[in-house]
Amino acid sequence: MNVFMLHILAAERNFYEGECESLIVPITDGQYGIQANHKNMVAAIVPGILEFSKPEGERVTAAVSQGILIVADNDVRLLVDTIETPDEIDENRARAAADAAKEAILQKKSIQEYKTAQMRIAREMNRLKLKGKGNQ
Repeated sequence: MNVFMLHILAAERNFYEGECESLIVPITDGQYGIQANHKNMVAAIVPGILEFSKPEGERVTAAVSQGILIVADNDVRLLVDTIETPDEIDENRARAAADAAKEAILQKKSIQEYKTAQMRIAREMNRLKLKGKGNQ
């Protein structure tokens, strides 16, 4: 079995550190897969769904916000602002946050505020999407 070391760090916690068989992350070009001995690279993470497989067969799925992915010498580091499993997501809070971000877009203040609101909507919609998967 081919594995690599995976380190997933969020601003508020260390989410996972250990061996991994495969990782799928959301980057600007879409979903990107990584396996053992992957070429060295750096990529921007966008809000979306992350999935990885542990050597014992467990699959972990989580919603991530923006961040950075660094792959170097069979060691993968994922640094994100936030990461949440389906059990950690409060659906009502996510819906309220998405509605607030949509309202901010309608206000059309500055370009920066518009882009920030777009990122918030993307984050909350991904949280709701993942929460929906967990309920099936």
